[in-house]
Amino acid sequence: MKIKPLVLQANADRRLRGGHLWIYSNEVDTKRTPLKEFEPGEQVLVENARGKVMGLAYVNPNTLICGRIISRGSDYMLDRSLIAHRLKVAASLRDAQFDQPCYRLVFGDSDALPGLVIDRFYDIFVVQIATAGMERVQGEVIDALNRVFKPAAIVLRNDSKMRSVEGLETYVEVVQGLVPELVPLSENGVSLLAPVLTGQKTGWFYDHRENRARMQSMVKGKRVLDLFSYVGGWGAQALAAGAEEVSCLDASAGALEVAAENARINDGERRFRALQGDAFDLCKGMVAEKERFDVVIVDPPAFIQKRKDIKNGERAYARINNYAMRLLAKDGILISASCSMHLQRERLVDMLRSNSRELDRYAQIFAQGYQGADHPIHPAIPETEYLKAYFMRVLPAS
Repeated sequence: MKIKPLVLQANADRRLRGGHLWIYSNEVDTKRTPLKEFEPGEQVLVENARGKVMGLAYVNPNTLICGRIISRGSDYMLDRSLIAHRLKVAASLRDAQFDQPCYRLVFGDSDALPGLVIDRFYDIFVVQIATAGMERVQGEVIDALNRVFKPAAIVLRNDSKMRSVEGLETYVEVVQGLVPELVPLSENGVSLLAPVLTGQKTGWFYDHRENRARMQSMVKGKRVLDLFSYVGGWGAQALAAGAEEVSCLDASAGALEVAAENARINDGERRFRALQGDAFDLCKGMVAEKERFDVVIVDPPAFIQKRKDIKNGERAYARINNYAMRLLAKDGILISASCSMHLQRERLVDMLRSNSRELDRYAQIFAQGYQGADHPIHPAIPETEYLKAYFMRVLPAS
């Protein structure tokens, strides 16, 4: 099969030579290779202005990121064989890091499978496809999964916002097997449950695994508040680690029901409290009631989705961390996290600093957290490094 060329403008190959995988529409020489001549998801041979082959990519002529490199040579198309190979390579990293097959198996660009995310829950695999190029080989992705892992079940959670940008429909589908309402997983030695069909994203957030492991050493015999708890990823592990009481606060009543079940299976039902409602409003009320906790966890959804959201998003992060500090008991610990790629680490530190000074507290950051090994960072793509967490002791000013 003859593959069409996609020719770049002069000097537009610099990022690709540096290891990046993305091609922007304004980098294409549209006089030589008009974008309108390509179909969404079509695979192309990328050439620089001098005719040198930069690799194979798939394209979407209708998006700002119009191309994503899938291979640096010209011999390997994105097909079942290549996908299966890269699934094996991805699994080898995870299996070397974790003692249970519960992890993010594929993290898009970082695993050389742009537009693809796969989370593994033992023998149940949850697949998210975000781009037209990966959608076009969806069947090959399923075939490759079956070839490499022989899953009991595969779920397509193709309902992300990114799909609309790519011109794709959103849907959730069980491709094969039977999927229970709550799917079991293990994280840091704790048994847990995830609503993979109805929950957020793939149903679980594996990225904070290492930060939650660190948290476990700090909560024995403590009162813990888990803000934006979702299904209790932090809270249930705090209970398993011996917390005296854990309050999980979330806007979703359904998520809190799963959090309660995660508490129950970890013998924490009597030590668990669900708080349903807006985090800002409920925190304001608890501050007024002078309620105090030994450990407060702030792990909100991304308040900054796009660059235009930075100002309002930073205001939200500052406000919720201010409430969290007010709710801490003497010598309390604040675990403050952000999954917003556009929030720089130093800005979160500055918010923590300014809030502690405003409240006349003495703050000590004693540990920093990052995304886990199953969310590897592509060194040429800053967007793949998004998660940050700070562990801070907050003391009365002396």
